[in-house]
Amino acid sequence: MNDQLQDRYFMKRALALAERGVGLVNPNPLVGAVLVKDGQILGEGWHRAFGLPHAEREALADCVRRGVDPQGSTLYVTLEPCCHTGKQPPCTDAIIDSGIVRVVVGALDPNPCVAGKGIALLREAGIDVEENVCLDECMKINAAFFHYITTKMPYVTVKYAMTLDGKIATRTGKSRWITSEAARRRVHVDRQKNMGIMVGVNTIIQDDPVLTCRMEEFLEEGACNTCDATTEFIPQPKNPIRIICDTNLRTPLTSKVVKTASEVPTVIVTSVSDIARQMPYREADCDLVVVQKAGESLDLYDAMERLGAQGIDSILLEGGATLAWSAFSFEVVQALQVYLAPKVFGGAQAPSPVGGYGVDVPKHAFVTTIPRVTYFGCDLLLECEVQ
Repeated sequence: MNDQLQDRYFMKRALALAERGVGLVNPNPLVGAVLVKDGQILGEGWHRAFGLPHAEREALADCVRRGVDPQGSTLYVTLEPCCHTGKQPPCTDAIIDSGIVRVVVGALDPNPCVAGKGIALLREAGIDVEENVCLDECMKINAAFFHYITTKMPYVTVKYAMTLDGKIATRTGKSRWITSEAARRRVHVDRQKNMGIMVGVNTIIQDDPVLTCRMEEFLEEGACNTCDATTEFIPQPKNPIRIICDTNLRTPLTSKVVKTASEVPTVIVTSVSDIARQMPYREADCDLVVVQKAGESLDLYDAMERLGAQGIDSILLEGGATLAWSAFSFEVVQALQVYLAPKVFGGAQAPSPVGGYGVDVPKHAFVTTIPRVTYFGCDLLLECEVQ
């Protein structure tokens, strides 16, 4: 195996390790690290959870557990090592002190505290550094982090399920269930990946959802073909922060999200600033975020700025149609997940996934990348990024 192929081989192993932190490290990045000498792995590690040691230090600790010396080895790491003190000390110090002679980096860290400084310190210490190995893959795995760290706004994925004729519900408003159980299981995996899950108040009023991550139902069965490999390594599925967009504060106090707000973090984004009207929700342990109005609706750009300021780096926006259009119109959408079920509802009055005013002419359409296609039983998932 030549050097270039070897570098890609071990970086892909580091990427696989990094994915084990999905849903647990936010708003930190996913990072994996592998220590190699003479073609043999000496130690491995990944960032396991927010506040815990970083991947590089985990890999070095793994060497200690295995009773091997990392001196003279090569470190493969998916993201540039940090060089500042946060919740953990600088990884560059540990790398230099361990006697590592070469570091292969997948992608630069755009965090202003790092941004090339980590690599510069390693080179100053006489360590050979190779950059941008498996760059596209290393960027993709941390798309939410890169967006958040550079904009201070959440990475928003609009998700919806629809029939072959483009309906998200019947003419009577019924939507359970459009997709199969396999597809719905995947939704819970994606809820785990995001810090927040967002819906509009009409969804709360019509469906009264609980909006939690119920992965334990199938994690007990072991890794299943509805989940990606990362699911195997999530020890305790956690619930995302529930975010309800409610311009006029109409969320029923008897709704499941309000009644369980003391158990699952719940945020209501509203334009109502009246303390008396807010009080019943606050007493139920809901957090209220007051934002500007844009016409008769919430200013979602303002909302995303405020949610980002709270440390929410990623949001799965699950609807409904009015909220989806609002997100597009304020240009806060970064990605799409579209589940397509082999069904036809029909009905001129049955709703479609994205409502609102819409564009005037085709050339004003929101353009996406070429969709990636995944099958879940009889259902089809299309995933793409908004350009």
